[in-house]
Amino acid sequence: MIPVHNLYYLLCYAWQRLPEPGEAQAVEAQEFHRPLHLLAHVLLTATQRQLRRGLSVGYTEREAELPELRGRVLLAPTLARDLLRRGRAVCTYDELSPDTPLNQVVRGTLAQLSRTRNLPAAVRQHVRQVLRQFPAVVQPISPTSQTLRLARRQRLNQREVFLLHICELIYQCALPEPDAAGRWRFRDFRRDETLMARLFEQFVRNFYRLEQRHYHVRSETIAWQATTEDPADLALLPTMITDTSLEAADRKIILDTKYYAAALRTRHDRQRLIAPHLYQLYAYLQNQPITPGQQLEGVLLYPAAAQEVDLRYTLGGHPVRVVTLNLAQPWPGIAADLLALIA
Repeated sequence: MIPVHNLYYLLCYAWQRLPEPGEAQAVEAQEFHRPLHLLAHVLLTATQRQLRRGLSVGYTEREAELPELRGRVLLAPTLARDLLRRGRAVCTYDELSPDTPLNQVVRGTLAQLSRTRNLPAAVRQHVRQVLRQFPAVVQPISPTSQTLRLARRQRLNQREVFLLHICELIYQCALPEPDAAGRWRFRDFRRDETLMARLFEQFVRNFYRLEQRHYHVRSETIAWQATTEDPADLALLPTMITDTSLEAADRKIILDTKYYAAALRTRHDRQRLIAPHLYQLYAYLQNQPITPGQQLEGVLLYPAAAQEVDLRYTLGGHPVRVVTLNLAQPWPGIAADLLALIA
């Protein structure tokens, strides 16, 4: 299982943010026994930074009974309360305020953390101190799929996107406690293979985007090298989308990440590579258009869990490597291994 402090680097790159040296040193200096403790620390640090810089503001729709006209008059409640005779009206208007969907979700997430038993008492106290620094106008709203979707619709800078990602991950790990109203417990998201597979893929792709300049890095759709009498039949072919494609003038690497406990499976007392993974990569290579002077290669990358593997083949005329990445080693080793993989 990935050590908790290494999750910080994985999450930073997965969310397209370079780790900040001071923050990384603070993370490595602490002992985090659970991922939630790490998430709370990172959320607190990022929130305090935002509060010092000033929370972002946005236009929020307000509704109020006013002595003057402002914005749009709501006739139904105004007439129902007989306000016109008193020179008043119910109006809706836009007001520039820090009470934005993002700030509401951040405050709501911190409020949720302040009530969980999964965090040490000192951390919960720190959370409550940060909550008191929020402007009173910012309403705490618990993270839900709807409130997170509203926050994503805002125009956010990189730091705010990072904050939103942390809140979203905390929401995905939260489970209500049946015996305590308003309290939550949190599962270890490292055990969620679907979530970790997505994070591992994004981590690897964005690491190469941010840490090297030789290759253009993207996820791409590869078209089948197929013909048919009826062109409409081509639409029935499954879509081929790479996890990571690294391309330079002289070399192209199609890299597929697989978050599995092992790169090999035992069948009839013999270990073998996982067939669907190899077939998928082979299909990508065989259907990739040939560019003169460019070497096409394939890589299957697994986290090293049960065993370390480094296998090299030539399949269909293309070099293919099946390799594991040790995510339990110190971060400098992880970074060096990823860069050596494409050297």
